Order: sequence, then structure tokens, then C-alpha cells
Amino acid sequence: MTSTIAGRTTPTAVRAATAATYAAFIGSGFAFASWASRIPQIRDRLELDSAALGLVLLAVAVGSLLALPLSGPVVTRIGSARTVRAMAILLGVGLTTAALGSLIGVVPVVIGLFLLGFGNGAWDVAMNVQGTVVERHLARSIMSRFHAGFSLGTVAGALVGAAMVALHVEVAVHLAAVAVLVVIPVVWFTRRFVPDHDGTEQDEAGQDGAEQPRGGGALTAWREPRTLLIGLFVLTFAFAEGVGNDWISVAAIDGHGVSAPLGTLAFAGFLTAMTAGRWFGPGLLDRYGRVRVVRTIALIGILGVAVFVFSPVPSLAYVGALLWGLGASLGFPVGMSAGGDDPRRAAARVSVIASIGYCAFLAGPPAIGFLGHHITVLRALVVVAALLGLALLIAASVRPLPAVQPASDEAADRAA
Repeated sequence: MTSTIAGRTTPTAVRAATAATYAAFIGSGFAFASWASRIPQIRDRLELDSAALGLVLLAVAVGSLLALPLSGPVVTRIGSARTVRAMAILLGVGLTTAALGSLIGVVPVVIGLFLLGFGNGAWDVAMNVQGTVVERHLARSIMSRFHAGFSLGTVAGALVGAAMVALHVEVAVHLAAVAVLVVIPVVWFTRRFVPDHDGTEQDEAGQDGAEQPRGGGALTAWREPRTLLIGLFVLTFAFAEGVGNDWISVAAIDGHGVSAPLGTLAFAGFLTAMTAGRWFGPGLLDRYGRVRVVRTIALIGILGVAVFVFSPVPSLAYVGALLWGLGASLGFPVGMSAGGDDPRRAAARVSVIASIGYCAFLAGPPAIGFLGHHITVLRALVVVAALLGLALLIAASVRPLPAVQPASDEAADRAA
């Protein structure tokens, strides 16, 4: 967080960029949750069994996996504003194609989902890069609040999706409308993004936030020990978040013997605690520094998982779910902030960190399913605590770089 860029951009422009970044995060969450809310109807319409549906959904993962490593060079070349704009349009095309495919057949659905996954992956990296830029301008740790905005977007998308199902609105109509309602505002808001470069040299960047590659190519970031360690750090928290999203309800129902509605309540508690942690986390990060805070929340997460897994009564398991959600809240956004400490290398580093971290979202759920088949899902969740223990050991990797570290954070991190 430097003072140099703060002098190059007006406070009004920074406030506008902050609002625009929130819009990008919320829009991304809303679009993706809207699609997810209609999966059962598309499955039934196309008469897919579980195996076939799994293969169809794999198209999203393939698109994201291709986009994440490629997005670093793209953002470096054309800037986060243009990247979010282009990927929002691509996501809208993919969502509409998948929507129309629900009326036609499996092939257009797969094509649409691939485009949706690709657009969402590159959009994710670009908006995180812009988030790190806004953080530096504000000299405050607000990245986690942007991620809280994404969470709110997913909740809104799920609620609207549930309403569309209840009202018997056709999938194609619903998702095509979502594509329009998301793409147009996001494209408009990206005009308010601030340039990704640090403003120290006028010839470093072009118009609309595009910047020229500096500090080595995108592949260089894959050889940086700090960047790889941050990626591993993010992976541990992404694993905790992804497994909680996919398995906490099942574990509560099968492991603790609660009813389906009460199992969903455990999931709701997990999400609520995670969103709250992301919203209120910036004050703690600014006061105590990244390292101390992430070590603390990792310990809280370990405690939460242990309580959830080994609780002798269901009521105590809900406390564990809350602590688990709180413990999983800040790792991913803090890792994104750490990747963007140096504005010249932010796009490449955030791309690498996101690529590593998102592997947990893809591999975590099936890994727990495999272990759960042998030792029960509830006991398999101990792996989450083990990975958060690894996060404790490598938490120092997210310490701000000396050149961009504010005095208060430096003192707090030294104390940690």
C-alpha cells in the first residue's frame, strides 16, 4: 500500500472504483449462483443421470482451469478493466448458450458451460487485481469485503433462482435475463476502474487501465518461492471453504443424525459466519497485520472443524460450523492482497495464486467423498483441520512486501 498512487488519482475516482469493484464481485457471484440454482431443472429437462450430469458440469471446471493461468498475461497486457468487461460479455454468452441448450440438447449446454467457466475464471483474477489496486489507493485492507460482496451475490442469485423455480419460470428465460442484468451493469461499472499500474511512470500504462508487461513474463511468477507459498496458503483456505460449502450439510445429517432442514441450517451458519468474517476482517487486518490475523483465524478454523467433527451432541456441532466458517473467511482474500503487493507484478502473481488455490475447489469435494466412503464423511473432514495447520506454518508468506508495507502493518507483523 503505497502513498505514490494515492497522489495520482482523486479520492472521487477511488470511491467510484471501490463501488465498481464491489459491483464486479457481486455480479460474478450472482451470475454463477443463478446457473447453479437451475441445475436440477436442466438435469431433468435433458434426462441426465448422475454420471452424465457430472460430465456436463466438468465443462465449467475445464473452462476455469484454462482461464486462470492465461488470465495473468491478459490482465497484464490489457488491464483489469478491459479483462472484466470482455469476460463478463463472454460469461453472458456462455450463460445464454447454456440456457438455450436446456431447450435443445446437451452439446450447447456443454459449450455454454465451458464459456461460462472460462469467463468466470479470468473475470475472477481481473477483479481481484483491481481489488488490490483499490486497497493500495485506500491504504486499507478491504479485499475481504469485496469477497463478502461475492458471497452476498451468490446468496441473492440462489434466492432469485429459488423464486424462479417456485414461480415455474422457464430456465432459458431466467438465465438469459440474468445474463443481460449482470453483463450490462458490470460492463458499465468497469469504466470506473482505476489503472492497474502504480502511476510512477506515465509510459507504463495505456488507456483504460491497460499496462505494459514489466518485471518479467507471466511464467516468471511460477518460479517465485513467495508466490508459490502464497498459492499453497490460499489452497488450504480454499479447501476449507469448498469442503464446507459442499459437505457440511451432508456431514451434519449423516454424521450427527439431524434432519435435512437442520443440516441446511448448519450450512447457513457456516456461510453467515464466513461472510461476517470477511466483512469485519479489514479492521483487524489493519490493526494487527496480516500474519497475526490469519494465524488466529486458522486456529479458529481448526477448533471449529474439531468441534464439528467430534461434538457429542448436534447443538455443539452448530457452534463448530460457525467457528469453521469464521476460520475460513479471510485466507483467500488475504492471499489475493499479498499477490498484488507489487503493482507491476500483480496480474501475473494473482493469476498463479488463483490457479493454485482453485485446485482445492475442484479437488477438495471429491477427495472428501473418497475418504468419506471409507471412514464416513464426518471423520474425513479432519483433513480440513490438517490443511489449516499447514496454513499456520506458512502464514508468514503473506507478510506485505517491504516496499509497500505500511508502518502499522510492519510493526504488527514483526510482533507476530
